[in-house]
Amino acid sequence: MINRRRLIRLTRKLIRINSENPPGDESQLADFTKNYLRELGLRVKIHAFKEKRSNLLAYWDSPGAKHTLLLTPHLDTVPAGKGWRRGPFSAGISNGRIYGLGATDCKGNLACAMEAITSLIEERKRLDYNLILAATADEECGSGLGLIPLLDKKILRPDAALVLDADDFEIVVAQKGLIHLKVKLEGRRAHGAYPHLGANAIDLAAEVLRELKGRRFAYRRNKYLRPPTVNVGTIKGGDKVNVVADWCEFELDFRFLPGTDAGRVLGALKGILKKRAKKYAVEIQSIQRPYLISESHALVTGLKKAMHSCGVRPRLSGSEGATVISFFQDKGIPAIASGFGSSGCAHTRDEYIKIANLYRGARVLEGFLLDYHWKQFP
Repeated sequence: MINRRRLIRLTRKLIRINSENPPGDESQLADFTKNYLRELGLRVKIHAFKEKRSNLLAYWDSPGAKHTLLLTPHLDTVPAGKGWRRGPFSAGISNGRIYGLGATDCKGNLACAMEAITSLIEERKRLDYNLILAATADEECGSGLGLIPLLDKKILRPDAALVLDADDFEIVVAQKGLIHLKVKLEGRRAHGAYPHLGANAIDLAAEVLRELKGRRFAYRRNKYLRPPTVNVGTIKGGDKVNVVADWCEFELDFRFLPGTDAGRVLGALKGILKKRAKKYAVEIQSIQRPYLISESHALVTGLKKAMHSCGVRPRLSGSEGATVISFFQDKGIPAIASGFGSSGCAHTRDEYIKIANLYRGARVLEGFLLDYHWKQFP
């Protein structure tokens, strides 16, 4: 049975351990979590791909089990910043809320996972699969020292994953893809008094961007996601006010839906550039494919069932931004994201999590883990 008081104490202890990123040091929090779970009898390991950048992996092995389920919250938080009315590491309680940096993102979710596992072990429950809890480093800065190398190096090889990094019991089943890139345009330099003698690369960039922003990309509608978008993130060019700019570069952020290939988006951009510019270069910075999982998948149906059993109305949703779900997609591992934080609190001053959410969240996880069966997979 989920112990409400113990869960509150645990959440407060986690919040009081600083794991801001940057500068990046998850070691103390990982050590605390390691000691806690080791006392339960779990097999525990720490993997660090840089000093003090600890990833905690705890294994609950079931004899004879052939499949593995992964639960994965993250250890790091964003920097606290200034202007807190309550100390970011005070973990104070007021009006049914626990306040502190990471309360919603993501230490409350970590506490729920730890309490759910504790409860199941105390009640001597058995799972018909192996369970791994991976509390990872560096999520707030791209997971380059966390989930990505854990998967790339095959340290983690689960059959399915539940990412614990969301709010208010939403179940993320769809996610937009992204492309980040830089476009460099070359013009012809001239005196600013004689612009007709040159070719202004900034003017050229404006023409390209005007056509790009006016382009309507064909896409397959998704009820959980907004239409595709393109954002001009940065732009710079030229050397001096009285010189015709012979260079300009800008960065673009494309977000596109499941069913659209990144190559189609890039092809449209290059078609515009080819028509408008004589000399250009496109530097790809990052590409993540869009993600979609069936609503009938056992991850989704099992979590919905557990929520209903606890009196929670599940909310299937989509993510407009990139999350770690795409890292699992690259390895062919089905994954969803869910969590119990308070919407609108992540990365804010006076961040908090509702105690009611914590308690229901731990109960949901306990029920989900206990009832989850691999034979449910389609």
